[in-house]
Amino acid sequence: MADSGKIVLASASPRRLELLASAGIEFDVFAGDIDEEPLPGEPPADHVVRLARDKAVAVAARAEGRFFIGADTVVVCAGEIMGKPKDAADAERMLWKLSGVAHDVITGYAVYDRERDDALCEAVTTKVYFKPLRDEEIHAYIATGCPFDKAGAYAIQGGAAHMVERIDGSYTNVVGLPLCEVVEALRRIGALENAAS
Repeated sequence: MADSGKIVLASASPRRLELLASAGIEFDVFAGDIDEEPLPGEPPADHVVRLARDKAVAVAARAEGRFFIGADTVVVCAGEIMGKPKDAADAERMLWKLSGVAHDVITGYAVYDRERDDALCEAVTTKVYFKPLRDEEIHAYIATGCPFDKAGAYAIQGGAAHMVERIDGSYTNVVGLPLCEVVEALRRIGALENAAS
């Protein structure tokens, strides 16, 4: 694909990379670095959409390409926005809070067209139901190191799969990129007109 229509994933997440690649889309990867702190009173869906757009625009200012995909995921449980845990104690606290209850996983995505300075943005929500967790399950999972770069301290596609009783909504959204919606946004914005998909 020519640089003029090149798609760039503005994320260092290997999970997002794998998901987008699974759709047969050709793209480059260029990670951005922005402040991810929520604004005072900012609703979770607005927060992740703002960060997704900011990531896409920030990378567009530094990388070659035309279309830039940004994404950000949070877990929301009983009103708390859970990002990545700060340490093992924070991961344990999050997992105990998720134990035996339903929570929302919200991913905001943005597909930014640098040529037109326009973006398609949306937040996708999936409800996830955790089984009641045992102390030894939580400690064994934390010992793997997996929780530390995951929103809500878990990865549904990894060692935490046995903790999830069921989900309502998009599975790929819980992994970190709502693939169906992102591919449709790429089509609507014109990024896939000449791409393999």
